[in-house]
Amino acid sequence: MNRSDALIEIDTIRKSFGDFQVLKGISLSVQKGEAVCIIGPSGSGKSTILRCINGLIPIDEGFIRVGEHRVHELKTEKQMRPLRHQVAMVFQQYNLFPHRTALENIMMAPVQVLGHDRAEVEDRARKLLKKVRLSEKADSYPGQLSGGQQQRVAIARALAMQPEVILFDEVTAALDPETVKEVLFTIRELVEDGLTCILVTHEMKFARDVSQRVCFTDRGLIVESAPPAELFDNPQDPRTREFLGQVL
Repeated sequence: MNRSDALIEIDTIRKSFGDFQVLKGISLSVQKGEAVCIIGPSGSGKSTILRCINGLIPIDEGFIRVGEHRVHELKTEKQMRPLRHQVAMVFQQYNLFPHRTALENIMMAPVQVLGHDRAEVEDRARKLLKKVRLSEKADSYPGQLSGGQQQRVAIARALAMQPEVILFDEVTAALDPETVKEVLFTIRELVEDGLTCILVTHEMKFARDVSQRVCFTDRGLIVESAPPAELFDNPQDPRTREFLGQVL
């Protein structure tokens, strides 16, 4: 894999919070249209990697490039804006505005941040609600929706920015088992559509089914990275074997 033509390139990034070093030299490249799952124990740095990619957390050392954006060199919110257009993120918490309808939540950023035409954005938002199978919920407020429905609205909101990349951070962790399936189905469709996705997940079966590559992280390092069948069926590193032995 030629790293220079990768859509996302991360080279030896380090990040500490106080005395605690969360990332200890992470390198990763992701091609356009690739779906990469990051798995590993809690506290191994998985979510921090995602937050560094879209500039939510500044790195201490190393290099991050997304498309033409050298993320580690962006300092102000104004400089970050084009990156935010290209890279969307869906969080464990849905972060929907409770006083806005599902449709309004999806429309806000394209209208207010990107300055897109309101009528055009509304048309796009309704199509996205249809895509996540929530057309009939356009006028519902978050409090009237289940957790899984709110998370699908959050995914539609991310897609409304027309990103090239979506980062998913444990998006099913707060959901009950019945609603996990509908959210994973939505993400699977996006991967099949060829959207570049990086997913931090505890859902091992989903990671196996949906990704082209799985990275196992532990103690701030990527210990092992391989196609899912290879990593799950024949892990090379003892730490990967130990982790999978506990979760599978």
